[in-house]
Amino acid sequence: MIDREVADGIHPENIFVCGFSQGGALTLASVLLYPKKLGGGAVFSGWVPFSSSVTERISPEARKTPFLWSHGMADKVVLFEAGQAGPPFLQSAGVNCEFKAYPDLGHSLSQEELLYLESWIKSRLNASQEKDG
Repeated sequence: MIDREVADGIHPENIFVCGFSQGGALTLASVLLYPKKLGGGAVFSGWVPFSSSVTERISPEARKTPFLWSHGMADKVVLFEAGQAGPPFLQSAGVNCEFKAYPDLGHSLSQEELLYLESWIKSRLNASQEKDG
């Protein structure tokens, strides 16, 4: 899917992959195992679906892709502790990850999360355009 976007002329640093719950786990695998730096990855109420051995397969370019990880503290489906373990996993692999906790949020997305995601993506798109400019 990412390769198709790149083939259509989208610069990899303008591609953001986001996923909720199991989609967050898929986001991690897709972004970390892609050979190039992307604009970013965002995980909502997700968890790390693989062992630390996968970090050996992350390319130096992929390690430059930033992540946003959000999790509701009232999540009863994917426990907050499981989500909270994700950013340290990424950071131990040399991947930049920002973590946001939402105290009253269960296993769902909030308007606040989506608005923050929007500003997070826009700031990275602007930085990418200034660098290319």
